[in-house]
Amino acid sequence: MSVYVAVDKIDKIFPLTGGGTYVALEGIGLEMKEGEFVSLIGHSGCGKSTLLNIFAGLDRPTEGTVMLGDQPVTGPGPDRMVVFQNYSLLPWMTVRQNIALAVDEVLSHLPAAERQDIIDHHIKMVGLSHAVDKPPAQLSGGMKQRVAIARALAIRPKLLLLDEPFGALDALTRGNMQEQLMQICEESKVTCLMVTHDVDEALLLSDRVVMLTNGPASNIGQILEVDIPRPRKRLEVINHPSYYSYRSEIIYFLNQQKRIKQLRARKKGVIARHGLEKINLEIGFVPLTACAPLAVAHEKGFFTKHGLDEVSLVRESSWRGIQDGIAGGHLDGAQMPSGMPVWLTLGGMNNKPLPIVSSLTMTRNGNAITLDKRFYEQGVHTLNDLKRMLLETPDKRHTFGMVHPASMHNLLLRYWLAAGAIDPDHDVSLNTIPPAQMVSNLQSGNIDGYCVGEPWNLRAAVEGIGYTIATDLEIWSGHPGKVLGVREDWALAYPNTHIALVKALLEACQYCMDENNSEEIRQILSRREYLSTDLEYIQLGIPTSLTEHTEREYAHHQFYGTSVNRPSRTEHLWIMTQLARWGNTPFPRNWVEILERVCRVNVFSTAARELGLSDITYSRGPVQLFDGVTFNAEDPIGYLNSLAIKHDVYMAEVVLDAALAKAG
Repeated sequence: MSVYVAVDKIDKIFPLTGGGTYVALEGIGLEMKEGEFVSLIGHSGCGKSTLLNIFAGLDRPTEGTVMLGDQPVTGPGPDRMVVFQNYSLLPWMTVRQNIALAVDEVLSHLPAAERQDIIDHHIKMVGLSHAVDKPPAQLSGGMKQRVAIARALAIRPKLLLLDEPFGALDALTRGNMQEQLMQICEESKVTCLMVTHDVDEALLLSDRVVMLTNGPASNIGQILEVDIPRPRKRLEVINHPSYYSYRSEIIYFLNQQKRIKQLRARKKGVIARHGLEKINLEIGFVPLTACAPLAVAHEKGFFTKHGLDEVSLVRESSWRGIQDGIAGGHLDGAQMPSGMPVWLTLGGMNNKPLPIVSSLTMTRNGNAITLDKRFYEQGVHTLNDLKRMLLETPDKRHTFGMVHPASMHNLLLRYWLAAGAIDPDHDVSLNTIPPAQMVSNLQSGNIDGYCVGEPWNLRAAVEGIGYTIATDLEIWSGHPGKVLGVREDWALAYPNTHIALVKALLEACQYCMDENNSEEIRQILSRREYLSTDLEYIQLGIPTSLTEHTEREYAHHQFYGTSVNRPSRTEHLWIMTQLARWGNTPFPRNWVEILERVCRVNVFSTAARELGLSDITYSRGPVQLFDGVTFNAEDPIGYLNSLAIKHDVYMAEVVLDAALAKAG
């Protein structure tokens, strides 16, 4: 189907009283096909109605063009009709007269009898034959909106524009109107663009949902294709397998925009002090036991000790929030899964390389694979048992949760399955789920198991929902778990601040490893601003509350010690091979350069030396997992080729900004 409506690089700038300008929209580009229903969604002030008015010709863009068919939109016209939230009916006219006014004006070239038939047809279409002679004052809100829709459709517009048409209606009336609008659009084959704040309304009505970022300079942040068959019924839409995934995607976007707005509101200009280029930092984390070094550095004054007087910890619900915060420049740094720096650098996010620096490993271990309790009762106690069960139930598609494509949870789970001759992309399904939602998804039956960090494995065991079939101590003991990640351009701009940040967190890691501090740290982590969970589920050493199968239900974190904190190029290279193995990113031909850019050992070494920690030994030896296969860091391509189960591996030269190549 060809493009029917198109906007190209639209900007809208408003002059301000007293001088200056306000950029409402910037670089908007959108195409619509004939008969398509598209919704615009975003927070108040993002320019949704402004964009709708530009489509309608009620406002002109400062830059850019709008095309309807092969004609540019230069002003209002009968080929576009707007339905406003406030109905816009003439109060002294009846239902018929309000509709006839538009029809007689626009379709005056038609015979009177034909115009009358059009009016009657559209009155009947919206179910108002019984109220044809009533004025607006005698109509309910829903009836008034139906008159407005009938009036709009009666003049046969090429494009129907809806500005929150049901926002003022009660829930029952709104639902009925949505059903009627769907039916009318199906019958009329009309192309629609609707502004809405209602996520469920957008999913019910739309073929695509266009999400706008916050203003000023709002643009299109994401476009969601709603692949749900038509004609649609509300209950069928809600029960569609993809519905809640679509809904979560939109809600995540809106929540992230809200978070960005909050960060912008409190963000100050760069404050330099104590010989540091910047001492006011926003550091992101996800609520896991592994965030202990960040919480301790904040609560015990390690940030302040090293000159970082104004550090705010930003609690994100998912690793996607971390990646978006770093990519958008809203976070100065973040706790990251150990694979995220490489993944972002190789273009894992939207195929655009974003160089990230990793200069501190904050935790090792602390992850496990948990299965639904029913599998234990069915005799699934080992990887071989799981393989047997999958063979015995070929018609059942089992689903496992992981937290991010670049997380060690995903890579370990995939490696573990593949070592057992289970193809993670064909024999099972893997879904990305935020860590804190794993237990609830397991309990509700949405997933059959997951790989995640503590406390969510221990919690499933304590509550009798799941059991741990393997810990990372068995799969790869001592693997890197969480790392400190900052953008490479940030590291270049603030080198002394970067070292101070590593020093503060390295001291916090040392504090976390002292068993004498365990109870204090558990109390800190249990607080609302961190994990917001019961102390029972937070363990830094051996669990104090033993449960059935406990010998496999906990792999405590390593925060500090011999070979723990120094970043390892060999480990980052192994991560590169696994990301390429499963098709997440290409394997870079210039992998040596990528490793040097990502893994900043010199920053760690400087921080450790200034802390007087030069006696720490760093050698970790070769990477070897539970299946006995040793990773050959001298020949990573040969290693990749030797793996029996893998995605089609592809190689590419990953081009990074050369100006940043000499970062410290």
